[in-house]
Amino acid sequence: MEDVVIRYLEKPKIKEPVFIEGLPGVGNVGKLAAEHLVDELHAKKFAEIYSKYFPPQVLVGNGGLIKLVNNELYYSKAKNKEQNDLIILVGDYQGLSPEGQYEISDAILKILSDYNVKRIFTLGGYSLGKVVAEPKVLGAATNKALVKEIKKSGVKFLEGALGDSILGASGLFLGLGKFYDIDSVCLMGETSGYFVDPKSARAVLHVLTKILNLKINFEELEVKAQQIDQITSKLKEAEKVKPKREDLGYIG
Repeated sequence: MEDVVIRYLEKPKIKEPVFIEGLPGVGNVGKLAAEHLVDELHAKKFAEIYSKYFPPQVLVGNGGLIKLVNNELYYSKAKNKEQNDLIILVGDYQGLSPEGQYEISDAILKILSDYNVKRIFTLGGYSLGKVVAEPKVLGAATNKALVKEIKKSGVKFLEGALGDSILGASGLFLGLGKFYDIDSVCLMGETSGYFVDPKSARAVLHVLTKILNLKINFEELEVKAQQIDQITSKLKEAEKVKPKREDLGYIG
């Protein structure tokens, strides 16, 4: 098997599409957001990406049918002149090693270059280590003009925090994208990082759809967010009734 294998289902005719990445990561924020966008836009899968840098496993689905883990590319055509054609990346995993991350990201960037992609949006989570009631969306970009443009949509950009870094595909598409002359932005929703965070994904999607002039339904994400809120509320209640150390008869 080659390092990265691209299996095309079709080669769509799309014009200077915007690329959106949403792979698993902190709080699965990017994954949730991108998959919701695929569903809402009824985007069509056109390529599957397989690699020896993914975990050596298959996923078992309904009826016992298996699927080799992969990444997938979808496309959606613009509905009007205010929108762009889109290419959306979703997947089961990111590359397991630094080498794999680079190889897979670069293979996808070559595809984007063939489609004359001029702008990339990567989606992810920004871990705060605590539960956030109303997550903000933070950003990073490849040039000052892009920072100025995206700020108008309410994105807060990281200022002079030299210790901050964006790991994995969400960062590599920005960094490697510069070699392909593609302007790129990373949108990160604040999240605890402790569990899957649909509330943060919703916040990121609100910003992204505003930038791209898209109209979608957020109901499914809102239901998931309410379910997570219920779980965290129960955890907080359980924490309150946990016996203090001095109340224990002995220490095991």
